[in-house]
Amino acid sequence: MAFYFHGLPIGWVAIMLALLASMGGFIFGYDTGQISDILLMDDFLLRFATCSTPGDVLTCSFSTVREGLIVSLLSIGTLVGALLGAPIADFLGRRYAMSVECVVFTIGVIIQITSNHVWQQFAVGRLVSGLGVGALSAAVPMYQAETAPSQIRGTLTATYQLFITFGILVAYCISIGTRDMSNSASWRIVVGIGILWALILGIGILFMPESPRWLAAHDRMEDAQFSLARSRGIPKEEAKSHYIITREVEEIKSSVEYEKQIRGGWIDCFRPQNKTLYRTLLGMSLQSLQQLTGANYFFYYGATVFEAVGLSDSFVTQIILGTVNFVCTFGGMYVLERFGRRRPLIIGGIWQSAWLFVFAAAGTAVDPTTHPGVGKLMIVSACMFIWGYAMTWAPGVWILIGETFPTRTRAKQGSLSTAANWIWNFLLAFFTPFISSAISYRYGFVFAACNLTGAVVVYFFLYESSNLSLESVNMMYTDPNCKPWTSREWAPPGYSSRQDLIDRTRAAEAHKPLASSALEKGKIEESSEPSANGS
Repeated sequence: MAFYFHGLPIGWVAIMLALLASMGGFIFGYDTGQISDILLMDDFLLRFATCSTPGDVLTCSFSTVREGLIVSLLSIGTLVGALLGAPIADFLGRRYAMSVECVVFTIGVIIQITSNHVWQQFAVGRLVSGLGVGALSAAVPMYQAETAPSQIRGTLTATYQLFITFGILVAYCISIGTRDMSNSASWRIVVGIGILWALILGIGILFMPESPRWLAAHDRMEDAQFSLARSRGIPKEEAKSHYIITREVEEIKSSVEYEKQIRGGWIDCFRPQNKTLYRTLLGMSLQSLQQLTGANYFFYYGATVFEAVGLSDSFVTQIILGTVNFVCTFGGMYVLERFGRRRPLIIGGIWQSAWLFVFAAAGTAVDPTTHPGVGKLMIVSACMFIWGYAMTWAPGVWILIGETFPTRTRAKQGSLSTAANWIWNFLLAFFTPFISSAISYRYGFVFAACNLTGAVVVYFFLYESSNLSLESVNMMYTDPNCKPWTSREWAPPGYSSRQDLIDRTRAAEAHKPLASSALEKGKIEESSEPSANGS
């Protein structure tokens, strides 16, 4: 069953697999969002914080080191998981790898919810859960990019980030619903319900098609053909003769056969040939800069930050930020599909930097706890920052990780890039309490500078990969005549420009449903030209 997008068949299965795989992002977001509120829950404080008067929550607080470890050990686990994600996905296949990783995540959740008074056990549980989350963060964008039709690849891959924001929002909402419980259910429900998300992904993904590129790389061309047909909504019996499927299969087959001759290992990710090292460093830089935008400063410690600003209910502010983050990501999916990758990231970096300057300047100029108007300005600035982030850098970087690297090293380069994300995630999660206590809201100036740096890196180093197949993206990066700032117009041989490629593909495929067998063999253009010219 299919619908047509610009004349191209797109199967509903492609939409379903993107949404289901994105549950990996939901798990990531849920784990990220829950800890901010849990740290302020009474029962959690009484059990795991240091209390000068036992049983009196008002005397309980976390030391900077303890708080940093509880928050950041998840990131250590995700770092290791991201590095393991590539070999696991290559060995088991993308789907089975995700199922195994969901089991690991569930084990970590069980360790957390069985903790009673030992904070180290809870922290170790987050470490184990992080192994699963990290591996999923490497496997999911790769699976989506390899399986989604190229015409909507950006949108479908962006659902990973959309679900991250949805997971954060759901964590906030569940936390505000359980916070008034007087016993351990206040935080155990929030943590334990994560098992449900893992079950949905771990079982559901087994009913989706495997990555056609992984199948082709393992000499299962017929299965790859059927996988492509499912994602295109084309009946299985037509898979071997359908024009679109045969064309894509041949493209994948030739690419895989070439890459088998020069099969890549970890060392190959750092070889300069074909700009492989360039792309590895670019991917790692983009993922690092995504963390350095400062978004997780609000997601990890937002409740604490806004409580310090003087708000009576910082939980509500977290929900506002989470809602802005989630809703605006829908806009990001449109923006990145409509305007490509480079422009949104450049504009987004500048926009985010401007609002962080406002946030930091306002908090530094006067004490927000004694000037309510300044506190409100800081909240508005945070919301405007999140608005820009959710529409550009948040989904954009995950899309690029899925489509920038060549097939032979894509899994490993994706893992290295994701690992860079988690390294900075850990560093920010652990050291933010120390930095905030030392420089307070001036921390925002640091993030503002990092956002401007991100815009510069994108302008000078990132190639525009929208509307290109993964194989064509590889050709573009290896074309010595193409520069990042001119890449928007680059097109494969046979096309005069990117727009020419888009127009001709749409024009040819628009006739596909009514095409004769002659057109099936590639004569669409000749047959449709007279009518297009009116002769």
